[in-house]
Amino acid sequence: MKILSLDYEKYSLQNGLEVILYQDASLPIAVVNLWYNVGSSRDPQNKTGLAHLFEHMMFQGSKHVKKGEHFKFVQDSGGTLNASTSFDVTNYFEKIPSDYLETALWLESDRMGFFLEALTDETLANQIEVVKNERLERYDNQPYGLTWEKIFGLLYDEKHPYHAPTIGYMNHILSYNQKDVGEFFNTYYQPRNTSIVVAGDFEAEEAKDLIEKYFGEINSTKEVSQLFSQDKELSESKNEIVYDAVSLEKILLVWKTEKIFHENNFALDILSDILTGSKNGRLHNILVLRRELALQVSAFQFSGKYGGFFCVTATAKPGKSLDEIKKIILTELDNLFKHDITTEELTRSKNGIKANFIYGMQSLDSVANQLNHYNFYLGEPNSFSNELSLYEKVEKESVKKCEAYFDKPHVDLRFVPKDQEGKL
Repeated sequence: MKILSLDYEKYSLQNGLEVILYQDASLPIAVVNLWYNVGSSRDPQNKTGLAHLFEHMMFQGSKHVKKGEHFKFVQDSGGTLNASTSFDVTNYFEKIPSDYLETALWLESDRMGFFLEALTDETLANQIEVVKNERLERYDNQPYGLTWEKIFGLLYDEKHPYHAPTIGYMNHILSYNQKDVGEFFNTYYQPRNTSIVVAGDFEAEEAKDLIEKYFGEINSTKEVSQLFSQDKELSESKNEIVYDAVSLEKILLVWKTEKIFHENNFALDILSDILTGSKNGRLHNILVLRRELALQVSAFQFSGKYGGFFCVTATAKPGKSLDEIKKIILTELDNLFKHDITTEELTRSKNGIKANFIYGMQSLDSVANQLNHYNFYLGEPNSFSNELSLYEKVEKESVKKCEAYFDKPHVDLRFVPKDQEGKL
């Protein structure tokens, strides 16, 4: 299948910027997708959330682009744009009519090369306020909003790159100043710390000339140092109850697993699908359908550059016991590892994962982002077929061998209505 083996070209500019070109003339559109090697894992310990702040700041204007004009130029062309921040990277992207490719490249290059020249105290204060309100709305004042801040804080010690939330702690958010922003930008927002994918309907030589024209003059500063982080095992299980403004009790059980693209992660993905991937999933069947203990149950494997974990989470029905739900989860895991996984379960999970993967690659912006994803983590943008083949290679025994992770200490995090405090 064409989608599973893409023809692309990869090269670097003299300043170190990695360029990946993928031509697809099926529609008159183009995508520009940048991955900066700077996520919240690079935040200073006393200034958490700086990488996320830049997700906002980079749309506030640069030397030749006034505040708000980045959005205006793209949206007036009929295009779309956005950005995201994770533990590992910050991503910026535009999808535009192919005639506007030069505009998108100019906009991205101007903020990479000339962002600081437009930075003002007023702009910084404005975006600090935006991030503060986002923190309040999505974390502090949102039911279950502290879930992942709590999970990562329990799983990883304070020196681990994944300990703090991507958005940062409130006292740090309110403390940012121009010196913090300038130092962070000069360290990480430079060509040699970035890869750019241009995908869609364009002429390769013309795109190369445009990329050289707009990015070639931007100088790289000193090379970004590597992070060396040892993901230590939990010495003992950790339990925490959060009394929150929620109406239903919720439990999350989390076990440390592996970093991204470790071979066991593919078996863990299939394990999560067998447990909760459909109405036939073992945990969904027993907790939601048969025993009617939970409104919802899900399982998934997370993995990043510096660590990974497997999570099972369930929201209890009113009056039902989280202890009973946990007991059933652990029993079902034990049954799965100790007894046979059916051929039907394994085949259904593989087919579902493959179908979802291929479906997700039907949009050009998803393909562009995936090329950057593979390039960042594997150094080979065209790893589509390789990833799917690793799922195909998973056998029953591969899944059952994952039992070793679940024999180790884990995190037990529970959310309970505030009016239950002192009653448990």
